[in-house]
Amino acid sequence: MAGKKLNDLDGKEWVKSTKSWFVVNPRARTKNQMTHPAKFPEELVTRFVEYFTKAGGWVIDPFAGVASTIVACKTLNRSSVGVELNPEFIDIGQTELNEATGSGSHHILAGDSLDIAAVLETQFGEDVPKFDYLITSPPYYNMLRKSRGGNETVHKERGEKGLKQYYSGSSSDLGNIEYYEEYLECVGLVLDAVFPYMTNGAYLTIVVQNMRDEGNIFRPIAWDLASRFSETYELRQEQVWCQDNKRLGCWGFPSTYVSNVHHHYCLILQKQVKSDD
Repeated sequence: MAGKKLNDLDGKEWVKSTKSWFVVNPRARTKNQMTHPAKFPEELVTRFVEYFTKAGGWVIDPFAGVASTIVACKTLNRSSVGVELNPEFIDIGQTELNEATGSGSHHILAGDSLDIAAVLETQFGEDVPKFDYLITSPPYYNMLRKSRGGNETVHKERGEKGLKQYYSGSSSDLGNIEYYEEYLECVGLVLDAVFPYMTNGAYLTIVVQNMRDEGNIFRPIAWDLASRFSETYELRQEQVWCQDNKRLGCWGFPSTYVSNVHHHYCLILQKQVKSDD
């Protein structure tokens, strides 16, 4: 890894990209993208892909959703692979990808991310790409299935409009796991399975958020996942993605502290072994 250039940025761009917090307010979704209850913004992907890869590199997203990572990579002239469980999201993502301009080889693969090795090998055979970077946002436990209380929220409004409030009803959906420790281990197993396909020295960015569970239980999802991922990868640092255009809710008034959570943790990890696999 020593001596290799990480990206195509100049010094000024490099410094700006290393600030430990930043604001990204996603642009309006297309009508099709509104089907997804928690879309990952292309602007966020762009920020990290430009820093952690060079043009022509390969990027993987094990929880592709409506293909935000794949679309962003096409516009940046990187090649990419996304794995997604929900066929409806795959169709939406493929439409968005077809309309995007750019270059590279791009694949949105149907399958269970817990079986990602088989999904990749079914598509590529013995020629599975070696990935230079991974960026993804797994389900935040079963947050989307939890009550938000009596406040009028975007989540509640989606239900009133007949839009999805959670990803799917599939038993394979990690967003439907009931037990917290099982959820942590399953997300960890997905990252474990990707390890052989990452280049030595490759970075990973996993975007997650802590949550207040029912019963006022705090679930430190980001911190617990960071610990689990550290069993396989080297935890390097974190960046904090802030959103300053989200609606404020009157949570807990007038007796209980409940914050308006308008930030996400972007965990930065690295595959580091003594020699290339």
